[in-house]
Amino acid sequence: MDTLRYYLIPLVTACGVIGFYYGGDWVWLGAATFPLLMVLDIALPRDFGVRKVIPFLADLTQYLQLPLMISLYGFLIVGVNGGRIDLGEPVQVLGCILSLAWLSGVPSLPVSHELMHRRHWLPRRMAQLLATFYGDPNRDIAHVTTHHLELDTPLDSDTPYRGQTIYSFVVTATVGAIKDAAKIEAEILRRKGKSPWNLSNRMYQYVVLLLALPGIVTYFGGTTAGLVAIISMVSAKAIVEAFNYFQHYGLVREIGKPIQLHHAWNHMGMIVRPLGCEITNHINHHIDGYTRFYELRPEREAPQMPSLFVCFLLGLIPPLWFKFIAMPKLKDWDQRYATPGERELAMESNKKAGWPLWVK
Repeated sequence: MDTLRYYLIPLVTACGVIGFYYGGDWVWLGAATFPLLMVLDIALPRDFGVRKVIPFLADLTQYLQLPLMISLYGFLIVGVNGGRIDLGEPVQVLGCILSLAWLSGVPSLPVSHELMHRRHWLPRRMAQLLATFYGDPNRDIAHVTTHHLELDTPLDSDTPYRGQTIYSFVVTATVGAIKDAAKIEAEILRRKGKSPWNLSNRMYQYVVLLLALPGIVTYFGGTTAGLVAIISMVSAKAIVEAFNYFQHYGLVREIGKPIQLHHAWNHMGMIVRPLGCEITNHINHHIDGYTRFYELRPEREAPQMPSLFVCFLLGLIPPLWFKFIAMPKLKDWDQRYATPGERELAMESNKKAGWPLWVK
């Protein structure tokens, strides 16, 4: 039964593929899974169960995602050329963009995230290709090197500061990740005695892959289809950064101090856990980034957030996010979890954000 939970991942993506295959208003089918899954995740109780799976069958869900996403874009092109998808019809254009963006962000990000933490070159290459669909093919460089070492500190661009909105975070996180990746790649090449401009620098791959996806769609499906691909990639990137926003929002850690159970927010929804490849079972992942997703232990004593879908919807309206979730949760975190040094950092952050200084 636990193994079957993770087949929600290819099932959701397959809905988008089927919708694009039939065309017309069916292109909304992929996007339509969002409200359904949201209602279920909010309504169902929290899930702190430990998974018992058949490893091969659980891992298979990860390797299905790339061919499914290729099929999704393939049927977009075929549908446009065959007349089943009319990109002159605004309703269908919007349905295509929302379905592509949603499925490129979720569940493609969680699968890409899982595969980039594997040690073998094949899953890591698949992770890079999957990340292309959400416009971040070099995400693994800064994520594995910087984020996992520096989370909750000013050195980590993937940790949003208190008072920051999701909209500004998408920009700062994107710019920060690109800068970190470029710096890391240059340092690696210098250690090998090569120039940072050497063709083995992965930043070249970043540019090629970013251009390749909309380029291929434009070549085979036309200019409008290419624009749909670009808008979908940008939208998916925003969805991807929302994961970091809600799983690290406002948390602080002294530079150089060890990562502990209270250094990430966890969203233990019964739907979001399998759909997100346990990425929302987050702190256990940060303690050991090489632990397979189905082996992560739910930490009841770690800081918990409500449904990730609720966080996402309120995060779109910053005053509501601050008032009803961010400030109450961070006040509790500061008082119950933070070390003395972290409380000082937290109050400095509160002061900069114009928030109450609730810890003396």
